[in-house]
Amino acid sequence: RMFGRDKIQIKTPAQIRHMRQAGLVVADIHDALKAAIAPGVTTAQLDELSARAIEKGKAKSNFLGYYGYPATVCTSVNEEIVHGIPGQRVLQDGDLLSCDCGAYVEADGVQWHGDAAFTAVVGNYASETDKYLDRTTERALWAAIAALAEAGASGWKDARINLIGDAVESVVFDAAQETGHELGIVEEYVGHGIGTKMHMAPDVLNYSVSSKGVKLQPGMVLAIEPMITAGRASNETLDDEWTVVTRDGSRAAHWEHTVALTPKGVWVLTARDGGAAGLEPFGFAPTPLSA
Repeated sequence: RMFGRDKIQIKTPAQIRHMRQAGLVVADIHDALKAAIAPGVTTAQLDELSARAIEKGKAKSNFLGYYGYPATVCTSVNEEIVHGIPGQRVLQDGDLLSCDCGAYVEADGVQWHGDAAFTAVVGNYASETDKYLDRTTERALWAAIAALAEAGASGWKDARINLIGDAVESVVFDAAQETGHELGIVEEYVGHGIGTKMHMAPDVLNYSVSSKGVKLQPGMVLAIEPMITAGRASNETLDDEWTVVTRDGSRAAHWEHTVALTPKGVWVLTARDGGAAGLEPFGFAPTPLSA
């Protein structure tokens, strides 16, 4: 996709509040999934829970039927990076599972979308590498959101979208240096703008590039989603035409939130607390739109 070809959607405060409603449904799905993830559970059972949470939230799935995708959630296990299809696979103690899902609500005939992902260790056993990979990926996500919060605190002056990729790459580089473990940033799959559709302009890269990218401004809403591997980042898509796996068999983690840019900072629409806990270690707080 060509960068900057599509117009970036700027939302009104009222529209961002509709997206918050969708984001809270996504938070409900995450809560239901996290409570159920355990050895012996099938990924299809997780999809059923996801579908139920969406229905209960009076929303609709933006994954089901998307380019023919057959489920409401992506369940990517171990070496699967993204787009794993739920089925009869039984989760085992020590598996590393990434769940990516979304929902939309309708207001005045318009769809407003939310999209978020998390990684979890199944059961009680987790290798140090898995824990470290998961922690680093989650930290990379929040470092990127904190970089946005900092830019917003100074009124978005000269802030451009490349600060997200810079923040992710910096966390991953530091983590690899600290432990000597190889980590890879998956570059083929990126974050995105989100609003009246799930995937919109602009592309949100998880790595540094020399071009500064688009200028950031209040009213933009971005889905930020680093995908990190515990080995090389090179990957391939399986015969099901969805599931993306690492070529070297190394495990992968994936964290994502939908983030609204507000006049003085950020509001994490898919986090129940608006992003308070995730931003706190970086010295920032969310700035929700006042009612």
